[in-house]
Amino acid sequence: MLFLSAAEVESLLAPDAAIASQRRAFAELAGGAVDLPHKIMHPSGFDDSVMFCYAARMSGDTGAVAKVGSINPGNPARGLASIHALVIAFDPVTGQPVAAMDGGAVTTLRTAAGSAVAVDLLAVPAASVLAVIGSGVQAKAHVRAVSRVRKLADVRIWSPSDRRVQTAAELGARAVDSAEEAVAGADIVVACTLSREPVVRGAWLSPGAMVVSVGSFEPTRREVDEDLVRRAAAVVVDDPETAAGHAGPIIGVVPKADLIALGAVVTGLRSPRTSPDDVIFYNSTGLGIQDAAAAWAVVNAHAARAAE
Repeated sequence: MLFLSAAEVESLLAPDAAIASQRRAFAELAGGAVDLPHKIMHPSGFDDSVMFCYAARMSGDTGAVAKVGSINPGNPARGLASIHALVIAFDPVTGQPVAAMDGGAVTTLRTAAGSAVAVDLLAVPAASVLAVIGSGVQAKAHVRAVSRVRKLADVRIWSPSDRRVQTAAELGARAVDSAEEAVAGADIVVACTLSREPVVRGAWLSPGAMVVSVGSFEPTRREVDEDLVRRAAAVVVDDPETAAGHAGPIIGVVPKADLIALGAVVTGLRSPRTSPDDVIFYNSTGLGIQDAAAAWAVVNAHAARAAE
């Protein structure tokens, strides 16, 4: 069995390959060609951490994938990533484990790649100004992934931590003094936090803006306010069933029947943007099928490299 570190996962899963893996994941999900059990998100009774377990299987020669781990919001203050996990890929025929890899790296790369798929399909074609709320690993990954699908002329980063200055310098972006300053005039807004209170408000948005939230993955986390959700001409999610039970900004605001699955957009079944001035909101809760697609892209890349 392969054991792949975070650095090895990152070297094997290039940005464009990660984005391609997520297009496939959402297309297969839309076509019903996946096994996707309900994910488990269990808040700890001892602190602010969350334990989780995901599983999924795609079609063809890709076997099942399982991911277990935890989210620890206090970790950045300790100099550690918020998410730690282990991803295991199983042989599609025998069920034997073929690879175990760093789940934090897989999660970071596949989440940002999934957002890039959404941005590519939902943001206005000329979008060039990106605002990122957050300054951790997801913020960095999202700047790199979104830059693969849009030509960015201005990238603004804000977080309550002074780390935003270092992150901005690392990415060639601008650190700004407030979330509102970051969002004002932005074509694309990405929230990459673990906030339980809104960090992006609908009143700040310009016409035509697209907003992505990747930290609103459980009922108590709401990175965007209700005004933004209600203002959106379309609310797109990774999976309506999952979002209806897990996405904090959506629960009690948008009926499940009104949610648009990203897979339906990927496959051309839905076209949510009807006007350049439409505000579009995409809420990612994270799915096991995303991990499966990314993990098998890593396994296949490793096999191809070994064969060279």
